[in-house]
Amino acid sequence: MMESNADGRNEQPVFAAELFPYRSLGRKGFKVLLIISGAICFVYGMFFILTGAWPIGFFFGLDFLLLYGAFWLNYRSGKVREEVTVSRTDVSIRKFSPSGRMIEHHFNPFWTRFLVRRHQEIGILSMHIFGEGKRTDVGSFLNPDDRESFAKAFKRALATVKQRI
Repeated sequence: MMESNADGRNEQPVFAAELFPYRSLGRKGFKVLLIISGAICFVYGMFFILTGAWPIGFFFGLDFLLLYGAFWLNYRSGKVREEVTVSRTDVSIRKFSPSGRMIEHHFNPFWTRFLVRRHQEIGILSMHIFGEGKRTDVGSFLNPDDRESFAKAFKRALATVKQRI
């Protein structure tokens, strides 16, 4: 029995997707932004220090550090990703946190239900996969267009698997 389950998990997937959050500013743009904002903060900070208003110069340095910290946190949260695969015998969702910790969820595709919550104006609010007493959300970090395309493709994959009985 264990052998067939392992074979099922190694079975060729009907659907596979790797979901990750979109970041509009790449590494090169980030470096350019830091250089420009660092230069501006340095020039104005030095101006205020030289004119005797040294606390203001200190705040320009603090502004730069806060900007760097905010982007560091943003890029760290950008390391989140999810791997979703659907095969005839298994629906697998692997969630990776920014620290690299992985949580894996498995569902039987014939008992799996895909719940999509929509808002009339906004579009998809959330997507959940559930079955056999288990439930997990999927793609919570995706933008509206990516949520729509994932939902369509995932529904199609589940329907395809359920038709091949």
